[in-house]
Amino acid sequence: MTSGAQQQDIGRVGVWNMRLGQGDSEFQGENREAAAELDELGYGAIWLGGSPPVASAVPLLAATRRITVATGILSVWNQPAAEVAQNIADLEAGAAERFLLGLGVSHAPITEGYAHPYAKMVEFLDGLDSAPAPVPAGRRVLAALGPRMLKLAADRSAGAHPYLVTVEHVAQARAALGPGKLLAPELGVVLDSDLGRAHATARGALSMYLQLPNYVNNWRRLGFTDEDFADGGSGQLLDALFAIGDAADVRTRVAAYHEAGADHVAIQVLRPDTALPRAEWRELAAAMPLD
Repeated sequence: MTSGAQQQDIGRVGVWNMRLGQGDSEFQGENREAAAELDELGYGAIWLGGSPPVASAVPLLAATRRITVATGILSVWNQPAAEVAQNIADLEAGAAERFLLGLGVSHAPITEGYAHPYAKMVEFLDGLDSAPAPVPAGRRVLAALGPRMLKLAADRSAGAHPYLVTVEHVAQARAALGPGKLLAPELGVVLDSDLGRAHATARGALSMYLQLPNYVNNWRRLGFTDEDFADGGSGQLLDALFAIGDAADVRTRVAAYHEAGADHVAIQVLRPDTALPRAEWRELAAAMPLD
């Protein structure tokens, strides 16, 4: 992590997963067990996918001793800022120091009342600053893609946690953030050397996001066109957004993100089913340096 970016050290590689943030009893026991194993394997952070509340981090923080647990991301439309700040203040001593608040503005097609997202994020950050128990800038990151949100991330948070981005975007984001700010992109991973089957898995994961303008507009800025967004995504788009192949291929892509300016890469292992990819997490931990 770049010097001064935030108080906790989240290492060079973390895990991003949607199911780990689900708190219902069906999954909670395995989620806690998996979190403890990720801690022991040496990953630096667990990013809870979707838009989880702070409460989703509580069982995982209790099950671990070292690893940071982050929201990846909490939508600023879901709760008042003062309530989020109080939820963080209510975390047990020690656990609060390992919690990182990832914030995002979500997307118009899936958010009722969506309007003026940049202004909404500014308002939310103001609310965190003025809450009875403020959330320090160094304990929050923004899901920033475009230039304005990246500048806001640099000015008012520890840094940025962009999702579904390329190596080129990482380099642009690093330049926009400047030195001393955390850049922690998510990276989708398909551990499958059969390219046709791997692309099918990647397309399954990408399908929803192709309907969300924030992502599509960001890919347009990177030079992709309507042809790349048709039929579930072109091979060029998939290969740019996902690390596909064996563990060595994933290690190479993670290294490329680091070389482009990422401090931390949050790997999201994609599978054709909804099971936790625990075997894949072990394989990848053994294949690459995590700190």
